[in-house]
Amino acid sequence: MNPISGTTSKVGIPELIDRTLDKEKFDYEIYMTERPGHASEIAIEAKNAGVDIVVAVGGDGTVNEVARSIVHSHTALGIIPCGSGNGLARHLMIPMNLRKAIEIINVCEIHALDFGIVCGHPFFCTCGMGFDAFVSQKFAEAGKRGPITYVQKVLEEGVRYKPETYELQDENGTNRYKAFLISCANASQYGNNAYIAPQASMRDGLMDVIIMEPFDILEAPQISIDMFNKTLDKSSKIKTFKCKKLHIHRKSPGVIHYDGDPVMAGEDVDIEIQEKGIYMIVNPDANKRLRRPNVLQSAAADLFNEINVVRSDISKQGRHIIALSKVLQRKLNL
Repeated sequence: MNPISGTTSKVGIPELIDRTLDKEKFDYEIYMTERPGHASEIAIEAKNAGVDIVVAVGGDGTVNEVARSIVHSHTALGIIPCGSGNGLARHLMIPMNLRKAIEIINVCEIHALDFGIVCGHPFFCTCGMGFDAFVSQKFAEAGKRGPITYVQKVLEEGVRYKPETYELQDENGTNRYKAFLISCANASQYGNNAYIAPQASMRDGLMDVIIMEPFDILEAPQISIDMFNKTLDKSSKIKTFKCKKLHIHRKSPGVIHYDGDPVMAGEDVDIEIQEKGIYMIVNPDANKRLRRPNVLQSAAADLFNEINVVRSDISKQGRHIIALSKVLQRKLNL
């Protein structure tokens, strides 16, 4: 358990686990992490001791530490989500209610799922470069956790960030893109139900590659709504494809992220999916609870689509007026 993950106290969680966990099915011990990397040490010891399940009680950082330590083993990962974003738990539809999350562990339905590797670092939700990696770095430097801090960094840095040019090579060839960000998704979201890759699956042996092209500030609200409405893949600013392995070349070294943790990497970045490489406890009712856009989100998306149509029409009319003006000037010899 990570006592400092997220923004809420973890004091009552051990008692909740004791009350809720099925003790006829499980023997258990609780360990508190004391420093970065400690969760990995605990998970490795448990794996080597033949423990069946290691449960990460924390956010995506804690989940990554535990998960990367038990890949390609018979030890399964469970999650009690207590972080700021809880991207992997949300993708797996693990309830954010802690008691209900523990009840999912009691059911103990275990599946073999995919994970990714970027520059030697395992990831389970997403990795990427460009703006999201840049913000991950600023978020880590901020020291204060929580979605408010993250949004603050997005707003502060978004207007200043300059898109870069990337060369992407997969099994089907090489393409060059100028991009605001490139995200490689094993799971569907960053966290907090921000769906960067709505169609991503942890069961298909493939990553979803998302290229977000540069956009102007007036298009940002629509992109945000699309992300939370699970329709980002329909945006005109998004190009997406699936692959198993990807090589990315950029002009200079820079920051990348894996599951939100920033790290420096070189000009060349290699990413690949490890098919069915980790066992995880999943929600057996997940397919029955597939998230649908709500009425408010759909209405907001429709509104911004209409605004974009109007903006496009105004832009076209403006260009037409300029062209007519030039013709008139020529005829009048101005």
